[in-house]
Formats: sequence, C-alpha cells, structure tokens
Amino acid sequence: MSVRIIQFGTSRFLQAHADLFVHEAREAGQDIGPIAIVQASGSGDRAGRVAAFGRPEGFPVRLRGIVDGTPCEREVQVRSVDRGLSAVADWAAIKALFAGEARLVISNMGDSGYRVAPEEATPALLAGGVPASFPAKLTALLHHRWSAGGGPLTVLPCELINRNGEVLAAEVGRLATASGAPPAFAGWIDRSVIFANTLVDRIVSEPIEPVGAVAEPYALWAIERRPGLELPFTHPSVVLTDNLEPFERLKLHILNLGHTVLAEIWAEEGRPAGETVREILADAAVSARLATLYAGEVVPGFCARGMADEARAYVGVTLDRFRNPFLDHRIADIAQNHGVKIERRIGAFVQWIAGQPGAPATPVLADILARHAAG
Repeated sequence: MSVRIIQFGTSRFLQAHADLFVHEAREAGQDIGPIAIVQASGSGDRAGRVAAFGRPEGFPVRLRGIVDGTPCEREVQVRSVDRGLSAVADWAAIKALFAGEARLVISNMGDSGYRVAPEEATPALLAGGVPASFPAKLTALLHHRWSAGGGPLTVLPCELINRNGEVLAAEVGRLATASGAPPAFAGWIDRSVIFANTLVDRIVSEPIEPVGAVAEPYALWAIERRPGLELPFTHPSVVLTDNLEPFERLKLHILNLGHTVLAEIWAEEGRPAGETVREILADAAVSARLATLYAGEVVPGFCARGMADEARAYVGVTLDRFRNPFLDHRIADIAQNHGVKIERRIGAFVQWIAGQPGAPATPVLADILARHAAG
C-alpha cells in the first residue's frame, strides 16, 4: 500500500520543501506519496492554486543560490501531488481520504496555526460541520478515522513553533476531551497517532504562479525520534535525530544571530532603507566584522558546548546563503521586532555558553545587548 500523505497548507514553503523531497524520493524508486494538499483556510484568493495542484504535469520548483562558493541553478518539475482540496468545499472527500488512505499528515499553518477559538472546544466539534481551526479540523478527522477503524498515523508538523509536535498533540488531546468523545478515542490517539517534533529550514523567496516556488539550495527537515516512528522515506535533506536542540541552536545562534547583527549594523550606520543582506555583505568592512564575530565569539562559544565541527560547517553554509545572488532579503524586514530578536538570538546565546569551560569573551555581542538594555 502506498504511503498516502495529506498536507494541510498550500504554502510555497511546503511546495519547495516536503513536496519536492517526496517527489525526489519517488523518482529514486521509494514507495512514498502521493500527496493530497488541503487548503485549510477557505480563502477564496487561493482557489486557483488549489485547482492547479491536480495538474498531472506537476509544478516547478527553481533552486537558485550558492553551493560551496559556486553559483548554481536548477529546476525540478514536482509531480508528487495528485490533487488539491478545499476544506470548505471538499470536506466529505477529505474525511473519506483521511479515514481510508492517509498514512502521513504534514502541516504548515503559520505561527498562529494552532490557535483554537473557545467555541470550538465543545461537543459541537463532532457534529459534522467543518471546524474553523487546524487543530479542530485534525481532531474531527482523527475521530472520523477512529470511528471507521482506521490504522496508525504519523503527523509531522512543519510550523515554526518550538516542540511543534508536542504542542499540536496537546491541543488535539484537549479538544478530544472537550468534544465529549468516548475516552477510547483519546486512548486510540495515544496509542496509534505519532506527533513528532520537527525543525525545518529553507528560504523560499518567491512564488511561481499559479503553483510553484523559487528557493535556495540549502534545506533541512530534522525530525525528532519517537517510539514507533520510522521515517516514511529517505532524502539527503531529511534527518532523524534523537535531539533537535543542536539543530535549533545552530539556526538560532548562527543564521538568525548573523541576521540580527547585520540589522544592528544597518540601523546604527543609517544604511540605505532597501538594502539587502547580500548588498550589505558586499561592503568589505561589514563582511569582515561579521566574519570576525563568527570566528572570535560565536564559533568558540559552540566549541565550549562541544559543537565545534558543526558550527564551523554551518557558518560556511550560512555565509553562502547570505550571499545568494538570486535572493533579495531586505534588512528592513529582518529588523522588525529587533529588540525581541536580540534577546532570543544574542542574549540566549550568551546565557547558553556562560560558565562553560573554554567559553570565549563576547565583547561585540555584549555591546549590542548593553546598548539595547540601556535603550
């Protein structure tokens, strides 16, 4: 039996991430997919995109950037998706597919995707209508699958929410109880549904209409090991790990920290409003400042935490990503919520390495923290 995937979310990120990975795994002969994509929001402006997912020729994903210092560009016609469905218009078909064929669920509903309105946490949730929130939809579909005698299921959420699998599982468990369903339903979820924590990383810079995307070559899908969890397919960008924290630290304290340091330089020097990451690093003085910071404070901090090789490699990849000639990443966008980002990306790093044997002095990072504490 093929591994039918139901994907909640039509985002260009998933098109250039999970959908592309599944396509490449299928091309390599693996029994994975196809994918049915569900538009969960009901937004009318995406109706054309939903319909386009069913085209047999698939959709293009264009990968453009720098790999090992060399510019590269390639295009893949992704054919892992066989249909697009609207939760509002096609709920009966989605229920039938979820109960009968689904083996794997993928989601990317944005930072607010797990919010549930109070009125959904009632017995009305299972009355047959289309629930509003994603956790409520998932709970109702799981109840339908359980009622139909459906088998085990794996859920791989891709939202940028810390411990996303645990957070989603908690919301589903709360809704299962509030719905008035028999305790056996909650017991079935505990035994038969695996909610895995995951971390995703790929910059997807622009859409191709009506379906398709332009993305950087770098990609990561790190999935935390759980009892009973097996990767549904293998791919160079998909990693099964016992611990997501090292991946989270590398992304937060190298990639994200570097972005925030560049935003600080940009603001302090009053640089051009529309300047991009690539453009600011074309300034040799700025490029040298960032390289010195990575070499003198950031990488030694990771060394003190036993992650020297991983940090050095990730810095190299990060600088390639920053200099992507095809990506216009405006620093003004990075600078939004700057104070909060300084605490999460810089302050948390300084705290993480504090007191560790061999931890370096961090004068540049400390100066940024002091300026914003004073302000």
